[in-house]
Amino acid sequence: MGKVVLVTGVARHLGARFAAEIARHRDVDRVVGVDVRPPREELPPGVAFARVDLRRPAVARVIAEHGVDTVVHLSVSAMGSGGRAVVKETNVIGTMQLLGACQKADGLRRLVVKSTTGVYGSAPRDPAVFGERMQPKQLPPGGFARDAAEVEGYVRGFARRRPDVAVSVLRFANIVGPAGDTPLCAYFALPVLPTVLGHDPRLQFVHEDDAIEVLRLAALEARRGTTNTGTFNVAGEGVLLLSQCARRLGRPTVPLLGPALGLVAGLVRQTRLADFSPEQLQLLTHGRVVDTTQLRETFGYRPRYTTSEAFADFAAAQRAGLLPPERLTAVTDRLAGLLGQGGGRHPEEPMPR
Repeated sequence: MGKVVLVTGVARHLGARFAAEIARHRDVDRVVGVDVRPPREELPPGVAFARVDLRRPAVARVIAEHGVDTVVHLSVSAMGSGGRAVVKETNVIGTMQLLGACQKADGLRRLVVKSTTGVYGSAPRDPAVFGERMQPKQLPPGGFARDAAEVEGYVRGFARRRPDVAVSVLRFANIVGPAGDTPLCAYFALPVLPTVLGHDPRLQFVHEDDAIEVLRLAALEARRGTTNTGTFNVAGEGVLLLSQCARRLGRPTVPLLGPALGLVAGLVRQTRLADFSPEQLQLLTHGRVVDTTQLRETFGYRPRYTTSEAFADFAAAQRAGLLPPERLTAVTDRLAGLLGQGGGRHPEEPMPR
């Protein structure tokens, strides 16, 4: 018999796409997608949908009824309806309920949890590159990153109680693609990008195609001699500066002092143009870069898209900016060349590994 896979968060783009992808896999008999609301588009044959609020115990019934042996938890998210309090409840309480159901499921063999590199935070004294064993200087003060850190703590507790279950935690960098629906994608969709005066942070991205493939490998295909268990950073190779992202989109930037940017962020949130959270402000100030050696060595997988290529695919699907990208890039590259004649590594070159 093939695997029976439960996928949470199928009302969102990534969850729905992943469920459809693994439903076609030869080793999968059945896929059950759950979420608090139905997906926007009809799920393909082979994917059953159950309307379940993870904050309620009903998910245990779904796992038992379908004989689920693999759970892929994708509903920990920075976005949701009902305000920040509801999002936090869904992320943290929902995960606790799901883990409680998994604890009672004797047939469960694998658990995959989507997390975020945001758990490392963004601070001025952070290391240049974060590895999985590094701890942040301090826990995220709130928001999605704090939710993810709490979720990871509960998952580690579950792994100790159920050593017979293979547990994988995947810390994704910012996921982008033509249908990007994350808070950072919403920021880049603004006609003018507010930035922090005096800062040009390094950013990493992972293409949604690579995110789907890593999730598939974690859930279904461990390499010979490995179990794909543990915590793994997932990001495309290389980095982009925020200024380079703006140029590729053709978006002008408005450098602001920190307090002024905080006021702008509040206005942006009120108008619902983007979810400009305090943790996103930290990222746009100090940036974040992670090491992906463990992903390559354990999964045997190197993302097909570099950070630069992933962002280029996202940018190609966006509306044209106020300035032609070619003109903006030519001018700013010329200025950068005049100001940086001292040499050194070009900011778009991949980080050494």
